[in-house]
Amino acid sequence: MMEITKEKIREYAQKYDKRYKDTNDEIVEKETKKWLEGNRHLDKERFIKTGLWKSRRPERHYKANNEKKVREITKLSFREKDERKRIELLLGTEGGLKGVAYPVASVILHFAFPNRYPILDFRAIWSLGLEQPKNYTFGFWQKYCGRIRDISKETGESIRTVDKALWEYSKEHQPKKK
Repeated sequence: MMEITKEKIREYAQKYDKRYKDTNDEIVEKETKKWLEGNRHLDKERFIKTGLWKSRRPERHYKANNEKKVREITKLSFREKDERKRIELLLGTEGGLKGVAYPVASVILHFAFPNRYPILDFRAIWSLGLEQPKNYTFGFWQKYCGRIRDISKETGESIRTVDKALWEYSKEHQPKKK
């Protein structure tokens, strides 16, 4: 479990930034966030790039969504005030977007609302000392968001800086699965 201090968060976030400087991941994140500042929905191309940013495995599922559905679902999600409905609109299991489970939905919400939502990732979960659930639920998502938001407030660092630090700490310290 990572020691949560402002210094540790900054140290590991800087290592993350160095690791991903000038990579496609950094470019997609910046471009998508910038685009979403003026467009409160994703188009199919940006949706696919966002999905691939998080996980390449469901690529064929991302591509199976049509343009109209991607725009409508993301627009509805971004307008929704209820936290549960906002994320559940995106989930493929709830009739949302094919290929979207909690981790990808968290990236979509983070890119659209960077000051509100963290990115759900097994590495960050490990760094926090939380037990990795077999299946993600809204209750777990809510608890996770609350913990990341609390760390952000406590350290004065952005949610994304906290995300990066937790991810990098795990990358460096989490034992590999056998």
